Amino acid sequence: MKTKKTNVVVFGGGNGTALTLRALKQHADIFNISAVVTMSDSGGSSGRLRKEFNTLPTGDIMRAVISLSQYGYKKGMKNVFYKNRFSGVGKFDGHSFGNMFLVLAEKYCGDFVQAVRALEQAVEAGGTVYPASIELCDLKAELSNEDIIFGEHHIDDPTYDRSITIKKLSLEPEVSAYPESLSVIEQADYIVFSPGSLHASVIASILPKGIYEAIANSKAHLIHIPGNIYSNKKETGPTTLSGFVHTLESYLPRKIDTVVFNSVRRTKKRLDIYKKHHCELIKHDVENLEGYAIINKSFEHANADLSSEKLAHILYDLIQSK
Repeated sequence: MKTKKTNVVVFGGGNGTALTLRALKQHADIFNISAVVTMSDSGGSSGRLRKEFNTLPTGDIMRAVISLSQYGYKKGMKNVFYKNRFSGVGKFDGHSFGNMFLVLAEKYCGDFVQAVRALEQAVEAGGTVYPASIELCDLKAELSNEDIIFGEHHIDDPTYDRSITIKKLSLEPEVSAYPESLSVIEQADYIVFSPGSLHASVIASILPKGIYEAIANSKAHLIHIPGNIYSNKKETGPTTLSGFVHTLESYLPRKIDTVVFNSVRRTKKRLDIYKKHHCELIKHDVENLEGYAIINKSFEHANADLSSEKLAHILYDLIQSK
């Protein structure tokens, strides 16, 4: 008798979502994997392509798709589709093959989601990736000093004083969620909010109209993976574990059920690596998270990169124990 797969939906964008999907993919025999990816990126290659082709941002959703590929990621898919960039070819300079694949596929298909499905077929993805919305929008952040800034790239690479924090995040204009993503969310058994930029990636992916209600209607167990560091060069967000959890919850219809925290041993060598990459440690204030299930396990390599293999074991044990 064939066992029904567990429906797992991942929210976010960027490196953290790619990592989480690669972790879940290792148990694709028991997990039905989906991702709902932020569509408000406005920097780098994606930002340029938005302006040049009037297309939806491609980078985050492309990385999510190739992370689910049946082929090797670090030595294969990442190099071919994302890491290496065109050079010496005029207006294509700085763009990745993956981004250009989606832009050109949309042009020939006439539909962005069909372009994503074409990429999934090309790389034999072991899951399905959905845009949070298919309407063009930008992030809008109200700061603690009452200033307003627009654009993901201005939030992710701030020029204002770092003592000023993000008070409220929204989309400009307001957009509706992609309908198929709502169905997937409502049918989820587990929803995972991935590591990465809390505002620019994770919260951005849940802002389109309808997603709040879809999460409320689902019976999914909610999991948050905040990692264990934050950048002192990027967005000005929380600096404590409870701050990450409570900030995310302020955009959700209900509380997080389980928090997965990277409790890697903080050696001098590792701290030096964090410092070199302009990162600070999140304060592990578990005392302020009473009533939550907390999983403290290391999912980091010796070079301070997060390990999809270790995270795979953690998520497998967590989901199978329920």
